[in-house]
Amino acid sequence: MGGMKYGYARVSTDDQSPALQLAALKRAGCKPFSKTRGFREPRSSALPLPSCLKTLQEGDTLTVWKLDRLGRSLRDLIAMLDDLRARGVKFRSLTEAIDTETPTGRAMWQMIGVLAELERSLISERTRAGVKDASAGA
Repeated sequence: MGGMKYGYARVSTDDQSPALQLAALKRAGCKPFSKTRGFREPRSSALPLPSCLKTLQEGDTLTVWKLDRLGRSLRDLIAMLDDLRARGVKFRSLTEAIDTETPTGRAMWQMIGVLAELERSLISERTRAGVKDASAGA
């Protein structure tokens, strides 16, 4: 079962027009999430996982124009990609040429996972060091 190909666009304060993103997503054969919502989540949305992305099902493909359109920070991006992978949703970024349907794309996806693990380890180490310093100062 192939699933649906959905496009997702988000604008930020320094990129007010989604026209370039929307045109690229349409050329890639993506469908909007719904007729009323189009491809985009409202700019004011600060949810860690945009509500429309929660409707994606196993076998669907999520396409973005660029990775930074999906998350506001590396931590947000990694959390979203982990969630999509766990649900069996494929992922594609047009600008970075990441496509989990290809061996290279899967390798890039795994590299993001490695970076996520490194970030979690570094945070854990800093937390332990902070607790140790606080204990020593008490």
